[in-house]
Amino acid sequence: MNFLLDEVARATLRLAEAGVASPRTDAEELAASVHGVRRGELHSVADSDFDARYWECVARREAREPLQHITGHAYFRYLELRVGPGVFVPRPETEIMVDWAIETLRSMDVADPLVVDLGAGSGAIAISIAQEVPRSRVHTVEIEPQALKWAELNIQESGHADRVTAHAGDMRTALSELDGRVDLLISNPPYVPTRDGEAIPPEVRDYDPSLSLWSGEDGLDMIRDLEKVGRRLLRPGGAMAVEHHDGQGIEIPWFFPEDRGWRDVLNRKDMARRDRFVVMRRADEDT
Repeated sequence: MNFLLDEVARATLRLAEAGVASPRTDAEELAASVHGVRRGELHSVADSDFDARYWECVARREAREPLQHITGHAYFRYLELRVGPGVFVPRPETEIMVDWAIETLRSMDVADPLVVDLGAGSGAIAISIAQEVPRSRVHTVEIEPQALKWAELNIQESGHADRVTAHAGDMRTALSELDGRVDLLISNPPYVPTRDGEAIPPEVRDYDPSLSLWSGEDGLDMIRDLEKVGRRLLRPGGAMAVEHHDGQGIEIPWFFPEDRGWRDVLNRKDMARRDRFVVMRRADEDT
């Protein structure tokens, strides 16, 4: 074992004792980031090239600062995104919802689909859709100024700035100019119940923007509002997907009843087979 791998083993123990959920992975990711190599190449770093800044990064992670804030990037589907203070770190669970959205768009008989992503964060959802549905036009909305800056940076660096537009605004009232025209609406809104505050990991509770997390006592306030937004923005036959918290999957379909023009309301599961997002479509005009 070379010196760096020995230090990674020590760091793993420290992170485990601090309660980090994936101590070995995080210790290796930090080592790779500091030394400019891939995780699988750590063994190739010469002992003389060990960078003591590694232990500064370990101390930050030990204090439960998000790994992605320390490395400065997060991975989402086929993207490497820049992230840092003030922006919601994208989660792997959301990739499944985006996969559904992309397949839905590809199945539509629409040459240049119009998409709205409510809650831009880092831009992960909007950029992924633009990249994987090449003729799509995507508008994304973000209320947090710092988060909006991260989204705009990632959009520019993605090479899709001609088809992805970030807007500052409240997702409940934004984009009135698109009313009744949107083919697909997607959102990873705030959905954490305020009553669950103490149970939320410090990486989330202390670092993700509060407006991206909390949504009333039961966590459903914003999702209730998104039902109205969907009715306003979607064209007849348009599709919608909304991510939600564990245990909310039973309640949310009741927010999208047939008598308000909703059809095919279903819960979809994440990689852990837990209800993770709800999908639906607006009724066709002749329905």
